[in-house]
Amino acid sequence: MIRIVHLIVVCAFVAAAIWVYKIKFEATVQAERIAVIRNEIKRERDAIASLRAQWARLDSPARVQELAKRHLTLKPLELTQYDTYDKLPDRPIQIVPPDSEDPIAMIIENTDSEPPTGSIPSGDDR
Repeated sequence: MIRIVHLIVVCAFVAAAIWVYKIKFEATVQAERIAVIRNEIKRERDAIASLRAQWARLDSPARVQELAKRHLTLKPLELTQYDTYDKLPDRPIQIVPPDSEDPIAMIIENTDSEPPTGSIPSGDDR
């Protein structure tokens, strides 16, 4: 009887050792995954920092002003370029009255059969 108890206890110890080894192995795998993910996060943060530094360099006002001088033909603003409100052109004619219920239908009804385009008219054979 004692031998059977000893055999059961030994089997329990072996099963416990296997179970502890399995847990240790899974913990090691998870620790390796965490290390890999931390390295990826560090690389991504470094890349973001590099891109932010590059953006700051490209977005600097001195650089933009130098590029504008080199590539754009801009002139300084003159006071004679401003005008008064009474010299502004009249407002364009409203196609749709402001109180209409269906403005799209009003536009369709008020337009000609052919909308104005830059193409050749259909009656003109060229």
